[in-house]
Parts: sequence; structure tokens; C-alpha cells
Amino acid sequence: MQLHYKESGRGRAVILLHGLFGSSDNWHHVALRLAESFHVFVVDQRNHGQSPHSAEMNYPLMADDMNEFMASRGIDNAAVIGHSMGGKTAMQFALQFPNRVEKLVVADMAPRAYAPVHEKIIAAQLALDLNSFSTRQEIEDALAPEIPDLVLRRFLLKNLGRNSSGGFFWKINLRGISENYLQLGEPVSASAPFKKPTMFIRSGKSDYINPEDELRVRELFPQSEIQTIAGAGHWVHADAPDAFLRLALDFLRAA
Repeated sequence: MQLHYKESGRGRAVILLHGLFGSSDNWHHVALRLAESFHVFVVDQRNHGQSPHSAEMNYPLMADDMNEFMASRGIDNAAVIGHSMGGKTAMQFALQFPNRVEKLVVADMAPRAYAPVHEKIIAAQLALDLNSFSTRQEIEDALAPEIPDLVLRRFLLKNLGRNSSGGFFWKINLRGISENYLQLGEPVSASAPFKKPTMFIRSGKSDYINPEDELRVRELFPQSEIQTIAGAGHWVHADAPDAFLRLALDFLRAA
């Protein structure tokens, strides 16, 4: 699978992976700052952004996607930073292909299983007949009863595109995500731990990384540290970009 990506900067390679319903655009500010010191690749994962759609979607497959991406770009190894679903992909990639990963940064995601919490959101989007709408505002209003959070609605609407005749379409593969959604909640799998430097950046306002997760984190990533940004929510790199960048840059620059 030939993943779509954006590239900037020069130096050691750093790869950024977005979360569910996201795209490479979510990392824009962080990528700009990192590109001052590193060669940054911001990737759209399968079924997201401008990358290909697929009926199959799980973390071992997405780790394979990353391996193919690096091979296609001639990248021997890289630091990998992933948020949420992208954090799971990054963990799985490091566990499957440890020689490819120099350092690992995981933003607000643990290696465990998660209960399904996005099914209502996916169903609300799938239920819309996009051909019946003439403006983005009409679509936003139609989603409001099922998705009352305005910030979330507008985040989801970043996935809307318009075709040459002016009609709307979803750039993400909602059907494929829906059919594979339960697999995206599964834990990462490992035959051996990843023994290179790893940092988990935990949000102080979410419960994605609990104290109970720390034992499994240490088992799978024995050279890991867990840092907390107290005032940030789950989208920690967007809520507190300066604090996130301070942690990430210090970690990436360390010998």
C-alpha cells in the first residue's frame, strides 16, 4: 500500500502518525517545528486522508504499511511519533520491526484493549446522504443531534471533500473503518519487547493511560518513560503544542 505523506526538513528521519478520523494535517504545527531539526514525514494511514482505501484494517497490517513506506523512501530507521490510533500503529510497528525504529513516542495511548466508544460517531456519518446537502453547514447541523460536541463535529468535517460537480464525499473510508472498528480497539501484539528508548506522553485530562497500564507499558517497552501534560485533553499535541514539543524535542535530541 502506497501511503500518502508530506515531507519537510532534513536530518534524522522522524515519522508522524495521526489518530482515528484524522490525517497528516493534524500534525501541521508540530511538523513545522520538528522540521527545523529533523527530516519529517507525516503519513496518512490506510483509509484516512489521501492514502488508499482498504477493506482490511488492523494494527499488524498498518505496521506492514509503515515498513513498506520506509522501504519505498529508502529510510533505514526513524524515530516514530504516533497519537491515539497512530500511537497503537507506532507501538505495533516498533514491536514487529524493531530495527526500523530508533526511538518511539506514543501520545495518549496504552498498548491495551479499549472499549468501543466511536460506534455512534461512525453510524451518524454513515447515515448521512451527502448528495442531499448543498453546504458544509447543513452537514454540520445534521450531525449535531448525534454528535453535540461542536469541536468534534468540525474535526470530523475536515474529512469532507467536494467532487468536480460540487457534491460532497468522505475522504476517509468510513465503511472500511466501521467494518474493522473492533480490531482498532484490540491490544498490540508482541513476541518480544521493544528495548529502545520510548516515551509515552499522557494527557492529564483523559483516561487513555491509567496507572494500571504502567505495568504492561514497562513489560513491552522496558526503556520507557511516562510524562504527563496536566492541562491537556486526549488531543495532547493540539491542546498543549508547546509542552508537547518540549518533551518530544528533548527526547529526540538526547543521546
